Amino acid sequence: MKHRTKMIIIGATVAASAAVPAIAVAGGDNDEHGEADTSDALEVDVPITGSDLETATASALAHVGEGRVTATEVGDEESYYEIEITLDDGRQLDVQLDEQFQFVGSEDEDDD
Repeated sequence: MKHRTKMIIIGATVAASAAVPAIAVAGGDNDEHGEADTSDALEVDVPITGSDLETATASALAHVGEGRVTATEVGDEESYYEIEITLDDGRQLDVQLDEQFQFVGSEDEDDD
């Protein structure tokens, strides 16, 4: 092999070797088995949309009796649907509904 070709190969190998630790650091934490740790991953709230939003809103407001919907979520950890309602006095209430839009519970966000 020509000297120039050898130098190009060596240079490319050194550059690739330097990039590997940076990729590993950027990739996040791994557990002892080399699997990615996703426990600290950001959870993304999926809003309710379409006719489900209309039905969930009507059901939650019918149960609470006042207020306006300020946020929604499908697949909440407490129920299938979560509807956040800001009451007329400014308090926030999370209303939990099942898949059939039936009330399963509520939590006053200001009672933390």
